[in-house]
Amino acid sequence: MNKKSFLQSLGPGLLFAGAAIGVSHLVQSTKAGAEFGFGLLWALLLVHVFKYPFFQFGPRYAAATGETLLDGYKKLGKSVLTIYYIINFATMFTIQAAVTIVTAGLAAQLFGFTTNLVIWSTILMCISFIFLIVGKYKLLDNLMKYIIIILSISTIIAVGVALFSSKEAFDVSQILPSGTVEITFLIAFLGWMPAPLDVSIWHSIWSVEKSKSTFIKIKPKDAIFDFNVGYIGTLILGICFVLLGALVMYKSGETFSNKGGVFASQLITLYTKNLGNFSYIFIAIAAFTTMFSTTLTTLDASPRAMNRTSKLLFNKEFKFGYWFWITFLCIGTFIILQFYLDNMGSLVKIATILSFLTAPFYAILNYILVTGKHMPKEHQPNLFTRVLSIVGIVFLIGFSIWYLFNI
Repeated sequence: MNKKSFLQSLGPGLLFAGAAIGVSHLVQSTKAGAEFGFGLLWALLLVHVFKYPFFQFGPRYAAATGETLLDGYKKLGKSVLTIYYIINFATMFTIQAAVTIVTAGLAAQLFGFTTNLVIWSTILMCISFIFLIVGKYKLLDNLMKYIIIILSISTIIAVGVALFSSKEAFDVSQILPSGTVEITFLIAFLGWMPAPLDVSIWHSIWSVEKSKSTFIKIKPKDAIFDFNVGYIGTLILGICFVLLGALVMYKSGETFSNKGGVFASQLITLYTKNLGNFSYIFIAIAAFTTMFSTTLTTLDASPRAMNRTSKLLFNKEFKFGYWFWITFLCIGTFIILQFYLDNMGSLVKIATILSFLTAPFYAILNYILVTGKHMPKEHQPNLFTRVLSIVGIVFLIGFSIWYLFNI
């Protein structure tokens, strides 16, 4: 791939990273490190391996066919698309509320102004809304490159400071959680690590939008390379946040609050107390950019997905469909935050567990689609990826059954 081709194709993979590196990393990974030390690194690595092919199938299918995964789902049967429509409608408000309230808590800590998280959530959604109206996909694509760079640099600096400051001996023994509370946390951790599997649909939509905005058809090989850049980034930063939780918070005796503002305050205070006040800016920037990138990409992706699904289901082009859904999502999120403001932990837990339990559905659909007649033979996955996919499906179904029998 030449330099020009690389720069042109790079984009959807970073949007994927922006959507993925959020609650799963800042909240769940940090909590995993704080409560289990390095004990859940096995789960982090395993879930990245087994979810990999299903996420990769999004850009692979889009580049090979010029269509989104949603177009492919319709070819598998209208009932499949209807099920997705219902699941996405049922979860998108909770997911948006979960990521927005964490971002609002961090914004209140970083910028002051007000401690009212509903006000901060409204401000953040308005800013994101304006970004998407003014710049549409192109601005989102360009903006995310800078956000991911800032996020990566600030997080790596914070981890470096934590490693340098830590006087504790590393205990890398791995842990298999037992008991309802610990198992529930593990499933929630796996549910959004590195992201819910329906983000593969978002990725396919962004890939198609990228081709439209640049007027260049991206080759499957370039699309997969772009995805790999984003995916490896999510893995590295996931490990970084587990390290931060383990090095700074493990055995600290601190119990995390379910309230968004209190959680954000605890997070930043613990870091600065252990690493020194000079680390505040790095921690605050890393945390805020992590969550703002997720808030922005989620606010863009869910409406795009709902608009495309509506068009496919009803065979009708809705002129302002994207803007209707983005407005509807903002209003729904605002209403949820009014009721769940003081229970952020439960909100995140519900959203992440739902994501894990629906993961086998998306995994099976994506596998059937890219190995079937609707995918050009030359772009179908190789034998190794097929085997990994089947093992991944077994893994996702197995963990779901294990969770349901242990709650």
